[in-house]
Amino acid sequence: MAYILTVLNKTPNMGNNCFIAPNATIAGDVVMGNECSIWFNAVVRGDVNYIKMGNKVNVQDGAVIHCTYQKNATNIGNNVSIGHNAIVHGCTIHDNVLVGMGAIVMDRCIVHSNSIIAAGAVVLEGTVIEEGSIYAGVPAKKVKEISQDLIKGEIDRIANNYIQYASWFEKYNDAAK
Repeated sequence: MAYILTVLNKTPNMGNNCFIAPNATIAGDVVMGNECSIWFNAVVRGDVNYIKMGNKVNVQDGAVIHCTYQKNATNIGNNVSIGHNAIVHGCTIHDNVLVGMGAIVMDRCIVHSNSIIAAGAVVLEGTVIEEGSIYAGVPAKKVKEISQDLIKGEIDRIANNYIQYASWFEKYNDAAK
């Protein structure tokens, strides 16, 4: 059974049709939209500030979503994929974003819509990611603009696939409610 923990009288709130893996941890002031999924060994820790997620957000295996005490909450839009072992910390991620595997997005970053943070990229504190761009490297820099085909072929495809994958674990979908 997933660890869904109340912290300082704040209990995570999940939307409809969400999948929470049996060993995921969600704690404190966390609000999730509909059709979200929190995968194996992922941690969503709203203990020191709030975390808000829109609809169709998937937090893949081993990823960590956190914030900064009394400073930076974490806001995640709709149709966002947070890749395996990524860290998203005290930042804002707008709609239609892919954060690649092992990427790190630090405090006060703003990731605008229709963007990709490449696998392994480190987005330094306070960086603003341009809409419709791919950022890669350490530290992350803009490497190119995204085509509409890439938005549909990668960002939308991955978010939709994770809704399908979650449906395979129907037993746990019901247990998360």
